[in-house]
Amino acid sequence: MALAPEKATELKQIIHQQLTKMDVHSRIREVLAETIREELAPEHQLLSEEHLMKALIRRGIIDDVMKELSFVTDMNNGEVTSTPKPSTHFIEKQPPVLKKTNIDPKRRYLYLQVLGGKAFLEHLQEPEPLPGQACSTFTLCLHFRNQRFRSKPVPCACEPDFSDGFLLEVYKDTLGEASKMVDATTMLSICDPVHIVLIKTDTTGETTLVASYFLEWRSVLSAENRITNVAVELLGVGTEAKVSVGVLNIRLEMYPELNKILSQEIVNTQLALERQKTAEKERLFLVYAKQWWREYLQIRTSHNTRLVKIFAQDENGINRPVCSYVRPLRAGRILDTPRQAARFVSVLGYERAPVIGGGNSKQEQWCTLLAFLCRNKGDCEDHANLLCSLLLGFGLEAFVCVGTKAKGVPHTWVMTYGIDGTITFWESLTGHRYIHNPIKPDDPPIVEQPKPSYPYRTVGCIFNHEKFLANCQPSDAVEVCAFDLHDESKWKPMSGEAIKSVCSPGATTALPPFPPLCASVIDAAAASNDLELQLRILVAEHRKDLGLATVWDDQLSYLLSPALAAYELERTTGISSGNEEFQDAIRRAVPDGHTFKGFPIHFVYKNARRAFAACLRSPFCEEILCCRGDQVRLAVRVRVFTYPESACAVWIMFACKYRCVL
Repeated sequence: MALAPEKATELKQIIHQQLTKMDVHSRIREVLAETIREELAPEHQLLSEEHLMKALIRRGIIDDVMKELSFVTDMNNGEVTSTPKPSTHFIEKQPPVLKKTNIDPKRRYLYLQVLGGKAFLEHLQEPEPLPGQACSTFTLCLHFRNQRFRSKPVPCACEPDFSDGFLLEVYKDTLGEASKMVDATTMLSICDPVHIVLIKTDTTGETTLVASYFLEWRSVLSAENRITNVAVELLGVGTEAKVSVGVLNIRLEMYPELNKILSQEIVNTQLALERQKTAEKERLFLVYAKQWWREYLQIRTSHNTRLVKIFAQDENGINRPVCSYVRPLRAGRILDTPRQAARFVSVLGYERAPVIGGGNSKQEQWCTLLAFLCRNKGDCEDHANLLCSLLLGFGLEAFVCVGTKAKGVPHTWVMTYGIDGTITFWESLTGHRYIHNPIKPDDPPIVEQPKPSYPYRTVGCIFNHEKFLANCQPSDAVEVCAFDLHDESKWKPMSGEAIKSVCSPGATTALPPFPPLCASVIDAAAASNDLELQLRILVAEHRKDLGLATVWDDQLSYLLSPALAAYELERTTGISSGNEEFQDAIRRAVPDGHTFKGFPIHFVYKNARRAFAACLRSPFCEEILCCRGDQVRLAVRVRVFTYPESACAVWIMFACKYRCVL
């Protein structure tokens, strides 16, 4: 596209100023002299433009100039960042597709730059990785007003080399004002923080939540030159919530420049008023909750042992009402049905909160949604809160149930209350659904009672974003529990107004905003092929160690695909289909006198070695992989099904056909 003459002149002037500022001309002269002196033979003193360009690229001067001249967007991660120099420490498997960012001059932006980290003392003794060597990495995840960003991974170090920029749009979400340029006074009333989550990924792909921090950005509104630098001390999570893990150097800058700068006193006063208002609301709710709990205990003394959970600690050790962990969450077009949402939640990894020391003690940690999504795994409470939020978004009346399962182990799951009174339990860790038909102890013995298929034993309370109800029936056993939520003799409710005062969006500045879900960036076909090739190599090596040859049957491998698709469809919808066609195809592919054996297995990770080790622990799979006989042909098929947040369901099927020789 051609530029207007005046625009071209302006662009040339900007480039010239930048080159002068960087002293590029003198650096080019040095490279020119060095290239002539060292790299050209005396008889070939003619230096071409091509020779000079190669020398400039080799010394990184071109990269430096391009870095200073533009902002770019990483389309894979949805982030805004400076063009990086190629890392010498690790290799990115998927090079990002870079695209220039268009900044709307009529909108207001906060440009947040992370200029490195320091004092990450846990990594003080780590040696610097060699070029190309795999190493553990740090990744920053940000959320601000429905916008999510992810930094490029950097090697873990005492002073990690973060060098990323994120362009956050600041807008007023009031009806009719979202498209207007916000001024400093309006921005002062926007109390949403920038939520920063630090994730560590080890060499096997396992993720760990390192820190979760809420950055108050409005100090930039009183900065003289529209720029402010802050040193953010990150604290650990869970049992290490009071321990410093490191410091991030952050620069905040407003675009376009503010016409009016607020005084520091005004900004401080606003922040103090918000804290005071939040503290008062939380105090009043605590007073009410104590009174409500006393009333509940007066109904029956045994209520003291029931799992009635009003508050829960987040990853930073802060007590928050449980109702604040749930909110209607719409998934846009990346999830189509409630059952698909349940399947998505179930493929997120399950991991109990880490605890220091032995024993069966359980560290309580209900993660904020961003922290849960960024590390792609969490405890049963995290799964249940997310599933309940998604089901509420799909228009169902959903609740999180707090109770126990077998052997009195505390557990949470989700319940939906149908318009016809049907009670459905949803297990967030597996995606399974159970219809609840209560046993009626007063019925005569001749009446056949339903046999519960769910694993739940007791239920102490249920809640969502608007309601909290405690079970006050004579028994808290799920199988005899009647879920007549309007009967206060069976379920004691909390005041809806009291819950709303501290749990509704924007009620207090202490509530972390809910982030939107992000579509998967995994190429399902490429991931399936890659994993399948790795498994073939591992199988061949394993059989070679046993003194067995390996011959693959590609056609048989392909015929396994419909079975894997049917397994995933059944997990998602509960409907089994396509089995007749699969069996017919296999019968045609296996000659008379031959035996066919197949073994499907399911994972939620893409680590080939870990999956192969798990397969070998199954005697059925080992029998296939170590198959002996005449005309042995092996087959393997991998199918990766992608879900939001780059979660995935991985189905693997090993098979063999052979002629048995007795």
